[in-house]
Amino acid sequence: MTSKISTWNYRLSAALLLMAPFDILASLAMDIYLSVVPIMPRALDTSPATVQLTLSLYMFMLGAGQIVFGPLSDIVGRRPVLVGGAALFAAASFLLAGTSSAGLFVALHLLQAVGASAALVATFATVRDVYAERPEGAQIYSLLGSMLSFVPTLGPIAGTLIAGHFGWRAIFLALGILTLVAILNAVARWHETRPTTVSMPKTAFRPILKDFSFWTYTTGFSAAMGAFFIFFSTAPRVLIDRAGFSGIAFSLAFATAALVMILTARFAGSFVKRWGSAGSLARGMMMLLVGAVLLAAGELLLIPSFVSFVLPMWVIAIGIVFATAVTANGALRAFDDTAGTAVALYFCVESLIVGLIGTLFVVFLHGDTAYPLAGYCIVMALITLFALRSLQRRS
Repeated sequence: MTSKISTWNYRLSAALLLMAPFDILASLAMDIYLSVVPIMPRALDTSPATVQLTLSLYMFMLGAGQIVFGPLSDIVGRRPVLVGGAALFAAASFLLAGTSSAGLFVALHLLQAVGASAALVATFATVRDVYAERPEGAQIYSLLGSMLSFVPTLGPIAGTLIAGHFGWRAIFLALGILTLVAILNAVARWHETRPTTVSMPKTAFRPILKDFSFWTYTTGFSAAMGAFFIFFSTAPRVLIDRAGFSGIAFSLAFATAALVMILTARFAGSFVKRWGSAGSLARGMMMLLVGAVLLAAGELLLIPSFVSFVLPMWVIAIGIVFATAVTANGALRAFDDTAGTAVALYFCVESLIVGLIGTLFVVFLHGDTAYPLAGYCIVMALITLFALRSLQRRS
């Protein structure tokens, strides 16, 4: 087997500038829109339930679409899936800016999610192709994950500012323009990286889903990303409603967790080299456990505050980086010839676990307390550690 990665010799900073826009825009399309959701029923002459449907469909399609585009990227290549998906995303964004029909708005938002799904899976399949065996791999995975942590913080603020000055339609115009810039850069510099094989790669879900390493590291990824998802879901109720933070104070406090992740990611390569994949994942899960204990103690002994809720999240944030630096390579290690399919399943399984289990913790453990975050971290970290121990015994 040979691989088309000889032309991919960018420095890490250049690779991030090339890849990050597609990673960020997929999430930004929903987060930047949150700030104008309350005014959209009147703008489109429809019900709030219809507007909410656009958010739900976007989330569903972003995950489900990868099951289609992952295998497709193994067959036709990463570059055409990336450029085609991004072009669809841009076109849908521009059309969303011009529509006043509720039905068309829902349909276009769905198409936007389809394009985002294609671009996202092609991006991470490329990361897998190029960096699986390179020391920079852990760092680029961590940095891409850390960048996404800023999107829920900055997206609504950006949407508010854009809509306040130029109207809600300008939000979608901005998304379209930013995507076009990213596409032009990709057309010029994004070389094909799909491994070349003697025969056409087969779409084989079963071998991936039967692989214990895939499940162990995907569970670890779900534990890490779910922790941030629950923090994102519960932080406004804890810090604004109970602790009395202003909107700006909340945004700044929230952003510190993402900043901790970015700073930790700078050292991802060195600690992965020292501890190995299994050691990094185990230490990440231990950090989630420590943070969970601190959260529970803060909820029991202190009033809601930065100290009781955000500082423990810093510990969890470090654990998130330790884990996400190695979970992709750990889960996908055995699937070089079908990396696109494996990446698609990796993200799809993670989305299902986080969406289902994370939501259950928020609903049943009082979403205005630290208990959902603490409970999720404890349960998922313990499951991952048990699976990791079983995997090591099998080896």
